[in-house]
Amino acid sequence: MEWETVIGLEVHVQLATKSKIFSGSSTAFGAEPNTQASAVDLALPGTLPVPNEQAFRYATMFGLAIDADICKRSVFERKNYFYPDLPKGYQTTQLDAPIVGAGVVEITLKDGSKKNIRIHHAHLEEDAGKSLHEDYDGMSGIDLNRAGTPLIEIVSEPDMRNAEEAVEFAKTLHSIVTSLGICDGEMSQGSMRFDVNISVRLKGQEEFGTRTETKNLNSFRFMEQAIALEVERQIDVLEEGGEIVQETRLYDGDKHVARSMRSKEEANDYRYFPCPDLLPVVLTDEYIEEVRAQMPELPAARKERFVSEFSLSDYDAGILSADAGLASLFETSANLSGDAKLSANWVMGEFSARLNADDVSAANAPISGEALGQLVLRVKDNTVSSSGAKKVFEKLWSQKCSDVDQIIDAEGLKQVSDTGALEAMVDEVLAGMADQIAQYKAADEKKRKKLMGSFMGPLMKASKGQGNPKLFNEILAKKLND
Repeated sequence: MEWETVIGLEVHVQLATKSKIFSGSSTAFGAEPNTQASAVDLALPGTLPVPNEQAFRYATMFGLAIDADICKRSVFERKNYFYPDLPKGYQTTQLDAPIVGAGVVEITLKDGSKKNIRIHHAHLEEDAGKSLHEDYDGMSGIDLNRAGTPLIEIVSEPDMRNAEEAVEFAKTLHSIVTSLGICDGEMSQGSMRFDVNISVRLKGQEEFGTRTETKNLNSFRFMEQAIALEVERQIDVLEEGGEIVQETRLYDGDKHVARSMRSKEEANDYRYFPCPDLLPVVLTDEYIEEVRAQMPELPAARKERFVSEFSLSDYDAGILSADAGLASLFETSANLSGDAKLSANWVMGEFSARLNADDVSAANAPISGEALGQLVLRVKDNTVSSSGAKKVFEKLWSQKCSDVDQIIDAEGLKQVSDTGALEAMVDEVLAGMADQIAQYKAADEKKRKKLMGSFMGPLMKASKGQGNPKLFNEILAKKLND
């Protein structure tokens, strides 16, 4: 039997407002537990919510970015359920009249093909608190700092057919919201969380299979792993004659295991009703056009600009434009150094490798675009070699110094480009390599190119790694071929 996977995503995007959606409490990450939850966030008697205009502006920006319908009259409902980290006993959200209607997000797959993923809607809501299970023996701690933080929940149609499409869709959304500046994109801090709805059906079957929902995935890698595991589980169950139960599941990325959390609820289980404390929110045409006029550059437009302005390949431009922080750093470096390709190589190579190794975003990296541009410039003008530049990069990353020229001088990394000094080194090294010279002269052209490397090692050692490799090669070739 040949099976087809059907995937839809619900993506929770924490909006980058300074205060919560219905109160003035701070949304800053990392505060002491339960120090940022006000009486309004807890819905204590006598309190009333006051909508945060910035949250509506950010939601509107997202809607415009995906060419969606903007609901000019959106309504809030109460979603009633019990959970220890939900202090109100209900969540203020949107059901019947969400602020963002149907839209579309285009994704680009590894083979270069493109696919449109439809957005059913995106609605505004408040986040719940957080249950902490790790630090308490036999108990759970409750931190309500996050309660009331504004979210948009983006709900896709079930248009994805494999993990690659789902992950690329998630990455594209991440790129859009960070480029808009409406979310910091820090998934390790819960700024973006993914709920993945998965079902399988026989190839050619029109009816969808029974779906499960794997909740609260906070990395692209975990999403890919969770999808593969759940698809395999569902196929095994069906091929053994069993039935898929509609349920909510959790995935543990560290242990690579998934488990059932609870049976899946339907909308009527939550007893939705209009929030009596909040009037419908009306957006005028003038307001929407004002937001549209202030929209920043989106990833697709930035990619096109990088190709035309910096003569980058489509591949390089796609990588550099996807992340707003990475794009800004590259652009600063390219403009300062005057070498876009070399800047791109450093950003996609050494810089991105360190981001991944240290699990840090480009926006929070310890190296600025100015510092990287200064380093690229010193590589370009032969002040420092490529290997020396990597040592400078390490010093910059460790924040021991932010001045490239100062590091080069202090570490003695300045490259020797004086041809007279280099020629003297070549003569001295060649004087002790008579056998290798004879072997070189007896070799054909193809083998000579390989043998050149045997001379470069001693030369770089003689120059303490500071000799200009390009000039060494030129001097070597001249002397060996005379």
